Amino acid sequence: MFLYRQIYQKIKKYDTIILARHIGPDPDALGSTFGLKESILATFPKKNVFVVGAGTHKFHYLGSVDKMPEDTTHALLIVLDTPDWKRIDGIEEHNFACKIKIDHHPFVEKFGDIEWIDDTASSASQLVIELIYHTRLKMTKETASKLFIGLIADTERFLYAYTTPKTFQLVAKLVQDTKLDFTKLYPLLYSRPLKEIRFQGYLMSHLTITEHGFGYVKIDDDILEEYKVDAATAGNMINNFNYIDEMIAWAFFSHDKGNNNIRGSIRSRGPVINETAASFGGGGHAYASGVRLSDFDKVDELIEALDSVCEKYKEEEKDRK
Repeated sequence: MFLYRQIYQKIKKYDTIILARHIGPDPDALGSTFGLKESILATFPKKNVFVVGAGTHKFHYLGSVDKMPEDTTHALLIVLDTPDWKRIDGIEEHNFACKIKIDHHPFVEKFGDIEWIDDTASSASQLVIELIYHTRLKMTKETASKLFIGLIADTERFLYAYTTPKTFQLVAKLVQDTKLDFTKLYPLLYSRPLKEIRFQGYLMSHLTITEHGFGYVKIDDDILEEYKVDAATAGNMINNFNYIDEMIAWAFFSHDKGNNNIRGSIRSRGPVINETAASFGGGGHAYASGVRLSDFDKVDELIEALDSVCEKYKEEEKDRK
């Protein structure tokens, strides 16, 4: 594939490389950026490679972020797992010698000089694995561990439909080539402190499900303080609610005091939700999306819109039978 060679040649050319991802990073955003950094440095030890954006204590085991260099006019910027410029964390200006986008979300806008978008890929981490195996970039065990965690998190252990034969082939090669003991990585991703288990109990007991099968929980500051969790915690748990019979789509909305907005995570087992999320300034995949809203009044509007999506989906399903 010509894009592999193009991206590799740019990595080879530039001495300073900035790696960025979306705000509110999940393990795939972090795993793909830190994994690519490890691979670049293993291949080109003298290069200066920086992963930028806000740090995340929860996923500290994937790596520590770097301070942005003052002069980026001669630097290469690679943005991973992010479809639009406004969602990039830690990047404010376009002042780079070259920009590359590597993403598995549906196209939103063009901002890279080179854009590799594959919305059939399971994760950005899968794309980085693919890039490494089609170029002279090196796959070390450290690189493999970060990319494996990112891919496993975004597929929920190969649960979702965008897990393809290619996904399994790449993971099998990664494990075989690096002798990766992947069983030791799962506790990093899935272990939880007791306070989060208790908070999950709160979410379960306060879940509202409409007659059309849309479920939601609204979480204010008092609840976050009571359970000593942050605004991202509910979103990190949202996949745990996947198999409730009465529910076909669901969302958690938490007040994010630090950013003065409402953080929403949305999932679905059938209705397409990303178009509705996009109409409220968010976006993502057809069945997994996110959104940032100004207040809980906007949350109520989005709940109503998503409930309508579920109603329409059920009607269409009934017609198909």
